[in-house]
Amino acid sequence: MTRMQPESNAFAYVWRSPYVRVAVFLLLGYLAYRFVGSISSVISLALVAYVIAYLANPFLNWLQRRRVRRGFGIFLVFLVVAGFLVVASTLLFAIGGQLVEFVRQLPEIATNAANFATRLLERYDDNTYVQTLQEQLQNLSRNSTTLLQERALPLLQNLISPNGPLLGGLSAAANYLGNFVIVLILSIYMMADFDKIGLTLLRAFPRKWQPRVLELANNVETAVGGYLRGQLLIAAAVGFLVWLGLEIISLPQAAAIGFIAGVFNIVPYLGVIIAITPALLLAIPLGWLKMVLVVVVFVVANQIEGNFLSPFILGRSTNLHPVTVIIAILVGLGLFGIVGALVAVPLTALGKLLLQEYYFPSKIYKQGP
Repeated sequence: MTRMQPESNAFAYVWRSPYVRVAVFLLLGYLAYRFVGSISSVISLALVAYVIAYLANPFLNWLQRRRVRRGFGIFLVFLVVAGFLVVASTLLFAIGGQLVEFVRQLPEIATNAANFATRLLERYDDNTYVQTLQEQLQNLSRNSTTLLQERALPLLQNLISPNGPLLGGLSAAANYLGNFVIVLILSIYMMADFDKIGLTLLRAFPRKWQPRVLELANNVETAVGGYLRGQLLIAAAVGFLVWLGLEIISLPQAAAIGFIAGVFNIVPYLGVIIAITPALLLAIPLGWLKMVLVVVVFVVANQIEGNFLSPFILGRSTNLHPVTVIIAILVGLGLFGIVGALVAVPLTALGKLLLQEYYFPSKIYKQGP
């Protein structure tokens, strides 16, 4: 004991230096960064498996409350996932073909749009500014469609070809299959012991903090987890509504446009805004009535989403005002790009819930600082 004391004191003396502590923490941070970078693929697979378990856990708990064993519930979850993958792959190739056809028709669609704009501007034909605008519109339509056909058409054809990335040949297929098996095994174990994983993470915090950490985790689950599950359902519903509405009015490539609306609607309201542009371009050669009907379909889908789907699926705790959603998306997009746009709304929903649960009931809010 007496021999170790001088060494211990020497270590404590050296550790008192802020420069030593900073150097040690920087070194540890760098080593952790390199270690995480070397196993980033493993972490990605584990995160995908955890997200699957996280999204499926409420359904599994619901089944357990009805005396259905968790193992059988996991089996049902993977039946649903397998069915979704089969349907999605079938739709993906059908929609890919429609997108290829849409890109092929772009020159004709752009010409029709330019002619439509020219007819609107014919009454001002004697205006030099209008003539310049007409020429710019025609040049823009020619250049943009040519560029899009040169870049997008080979890419889409390559995607849906037998040797393209979607099928990818033998080596890519083996890689996808291996990753799928790993995610499958990990997600099964995570779904089976999801509560134990949460308890293990909770024990990493000091005991005094654990009740507050658990309460905060429940609020995160309500805001972020509930929002993600709900928004996926809403995006699927919006895509289906747009596809059904465009099918009813007999618009070409209705499935492709519905798919675009559903995928981009994972970011609220974005799918309707993006998908209406190609829908209107396709409707231009079909006349005014078809264009009006296209607008009606998207307005109805937007109203159903805002007034029925969002309040019913997301609930009042995570439902945000459209202005708040749009501002959050723009801020996230400006700061971190598309990833920022994806996470901006659930983080805003979490902030709203934290304000309601912690700040508004606090003495600071009620009585002032």
